[in-house]
Amino acid sequence: MSRSVFAILLVLVSACGREGRTAATAGAQRLVDLSHEYAADSIFWPTAEGFKLDVVSDGMTPQGYYYAANNFSGAEHGGTHLDAPVHFAKGRMSVEQIPVDQLVGPASVIDVSSKAAGTPNYQLTVAELQAWEQAHGPITGSIVLVRTDYSKRWPDAERYLGTTERGDAAVAKLHFPGIHPDAASWLAERHVKAVGIDTASIDYGQSKLFETHRALYDKNIPGLENLANLDQLPATGATLVALPMKIKGGSGAPLRAIAMLPQGR
Repeated sequence: MSRSVFAILLVLVSACGREGRTAATAGAQRLVDLSHEYAADSIFWPTAEGFKLDVVSDGMTPQGYYYAANNFSGAEHGGTHLDAPVHFAKGRMSVEQIPVDQLVGPASVIDVSSKAAGTPNYQLTVAELQAWEQAHGPITGSIVLVRTDYSKRWPDAERYLGTTERGDAAVAKLHFPGIHPDAASWLAERHVKAVGIDTASIDYGQSKLFETHRALYDKNIPGLENLANLDQLPATGATLVALPMKIKGGSGAPLRAIAMLPQGR
């Protein structure tokens, strides 16, 4: 583990046990929760099994103490989650094979929310990435987060996905912004650590071939989907920590992602 990752984890340990909220303080850091909660109304891909929580116990035991326990189930790819590269690239990393160092790093936040607001099928372009670099510096080695502000529509599936329908036929009715395949290839050439977005997929809703997934995952660059609260992050200056459930052989996993910011940012 690198010294920088170790230092970040020390900050996280110091924050453990504090009351959860979207923005919290931890020493000199401000923490921003970038994950949606898992619940019955969490948005999943139309063909995927949704989240289900089955209550096993919720009450007093014969011995006189309270005890709560549940079982949960659902597809890997739903809610705020990580896509492992093997999801669209045979032989590439599965969830547990992704180095922790690759899931912690400086966040480069690309704001396309104004364009996405009026164009449901909007796709981030190479030109926008190049303009961002000119304004903020090299994107290499960062975790790129694409802000569309679609997370503000969660959990309204009609507004977030473009349809409330389920099943194979619903896939053709999906409309939401994503990353153009050319932009994905450009990011892969910049050797970014990971790429995230606050929509249901790094490919836009009408994608049929998932070329953005394929361009990134072939280079072992994981994806972070259905992120939240990207509007609370500056273009630069945040450190992202995106730790998934460590599923052996998993093509994806539920994700608790946070951003750390110096106080005052």
